[in-house]
Amino acid sequence: MTDEPSGEVILYQRDDGAPALEVRLDADTVWLSQQQIAELFQTDRTNIVKHIRNVYQEGELDEAATCEDFSQVRQEGARRVTRQIPHYNLDVIISVGYRVKSKVATQFRIWATERLRDYLVQGYAINEQRLEQLGTIVQILARSSDELVAGVADVLAEYLPGLTLLRDYDEGSIDTDPDSVPDWTLTPDEARSVITQVAAEFPDDGLFGKERGDALDGVIGAIYQGFGGQDLYPTVEEKAANLLYLVVKDHPLSDGNKRSAAALHPLRPQRTAFGRRRHATHHE
Repeated sequence: MTDEPSGEVILYQRDDGAPALEVRLDADTVWLSQQQIAELFQTDRTNIVKHIRNVYQEGELDEAATCEDFSQVRQEGARRVTRQIPHYNLDVIISVGYRVKSKVATQFRIWATERLRDYLVQGYAINEQRLEQLGTIVQILARSSDELVAGVADVLAEYLPGLTLLRDYDEGSIDTDPDSVPDWTLTPDEARSVITQVAAEFPDDGLFGKERGDALDGVIGAIYQGFGGQDLYPTVEEKAANLLYLVVKDHPLSDGNKRSAAALHPLRPQRTAFGRRRHATHHE
């Protein structure tokens, strides 16, 4: 696939004082060329090419989902020519980095994840085209004969005007009910059922909904994490916000992560609306 350069370009400055690296944020991930990856990990380009080839040959990542050609204008002698240069997303960058220089890879992953979260929360990643896609999903789910799935459309429609859930959660202003807790557990199979229905509306996209290893199971498990016997995300709203965020950020699917996330995250409040358990108080 070939695209004109788009998105936002930001600078990554390493701790060791190496020259700053231009990093492109686009499609909710970051992109670097082979030469840029070599500069990041302070090695030669041929070494990076070898590791990228191994990542794909070993089936660790899908090339079609993680590599894009971007147009770049280059000076070749006296001529300025436009070339299509392969760029690789964060999954490839980190995979190669762990093979070459794991400490630098870890530092870059932390930095990139923070930048992408800011990018998402601030709303730069939510444009009119994506809102139209969400509107399509509402129509798709509303046609379902499954009461639960059709009900998701009603809840999702409520989020279309602003999509402020992530922003509010990040700012600590999300409207939560501390006296209510979910009385059911979202399973990976239930998530797959919704993803399959959305994917059916995009038959030409063979990668839509295709899982990347056990990543989807990991995302579902993450919203039920606990520490010291306490649920890290105790309310329905907090679980919904983190489910949406993790599906978009962690890319558990080869394609369709944003559309699937939009369809999945209302499952939390919708399902518990059928039976939300409240902690007993002296006033009840």
